Amino acid sequence: MFAKIILSAILTCAGSLWIDKLYSRSNELTFPEETSSRSKFRKLILFLSTAIIFNMTDDLFLMAAIFLLVLMTLTDFEQYMLFDAMTLPLAIIGAIFSWQENFSDCLTAALVGGGIFLLLSIISKGALGGGDIKLIFALGFWLGTEKLLNVVIYGTIFGGLAAILMILAKKKDRKSYFAYGPYFALTAIYFLLK
Repeated sequence: MFAKIILSAILTCAGSLWIDKLYSRSNELTFPEETSSRSKFRKLILFLSTAIIFNMTDDLFLMAAIFLLVLMTLTDFEQYMLFDAMTLPLAIIGAIFSWQENFSDCLTAALVGGGIFLLLSIISKGALGGGDIKLIFALGFWLGTEKLLNVVIYGTIFGGLAAILMILAKKKDRKSYFAYGPYFALTAIYFLLK
């Protein structure tokens, strides 16, 4: 347990530095002037979430996936961005992980899930971001068809409820952008540990 706490502390520092580096290289941040204010609780959230979740598994593949999903949750909440630099390793490690399990089902989930989200993005004229498409594609390798479907359903429900609460609290209006990636990522963590 102590080793996992040390690992969480190291990954918290490394992950936060990585996010800062990605932010500094991006010219597409939603809130470029608010980077420091929007990230003030990042290290605490990153440390607590990894320390708690890492103690639920000894599988290094799952620990890597969870770490990347927590980082993506943070960047999507902070800047409404899911970076390819995080999604690509998630997909590659997921493909390796699924090779041990049921690769054909996982590949089908990745292609069909990513394809459906791409189609939804085209139909909605970009209301669904490219980062969400890539996230669903990557999660397909980790979860397979049944669990990915659950992640999409529950992530959409939780994200929708959060959006309604923010609208009711007048923090957002109906035309505001809303990040769904964190709800897919957090739901995926639950199903990965299940």
